[in-house]
Amino acid sequence: MSKRAAVSYETTHFVRDTCLCFQAQRAARSLARRFDEVLRPLGLTNGQFSLMNAVNRPAPAPLGAIARLLSLDRTTLTAALKPLERRGLIAVAGDPRDRRSRLLALTPAGQALLAEAVPLWRRAHAALEKDLDDATALRRGLATLAETARNGSRDAGQKGDATRAGSR
Repeated sequence: MSKRAAVSYETTHFVRDTCLCFQAQRAARSLARRFDEVLRPLGLTNGQFSLMNAVNRPAPAPLGAIARLLSLDRTTLTAALKPLERRGLIAVAGDPRDRRSRLLALTPAGQALLAEAVPLWRRAHAALEKDLDDATALRRGLATLAETARNGSRDAGQKGDATRAGSR
């Protein structure tokens, strides 16, 4: 067994303080807790609220389109749909034009619950935005970060894999 070099505590602090992924995850967990609390009286989590919002369309949406919108893989989305489907809030049906595809739609009960949830979300969101210097700039920055990560992640992963492979 080879002896691995230790990472200094200084490096740990550097990563903690500069890593965009760490900071985004930390912010996301804090926001999730805040909105989970707001939506708890309706029996929803913030993730379920976001999913129901993504499915709220004039016509049923393909599962793949919802997965891309939410930056989820199909397996994770399918698992997230299960509790909402069991509660009768979302309907999952086969696509008559493509048997391999599934279509998602809010049920009437899902539409009614989403209509109850939106005012709670609006109030909590407005209160949160009041404490931010520039919410619009933050949204733009987060959208840019997501796009950059999506488009650049393959290159970064391949470079990292090549570097590790070369050091073996």
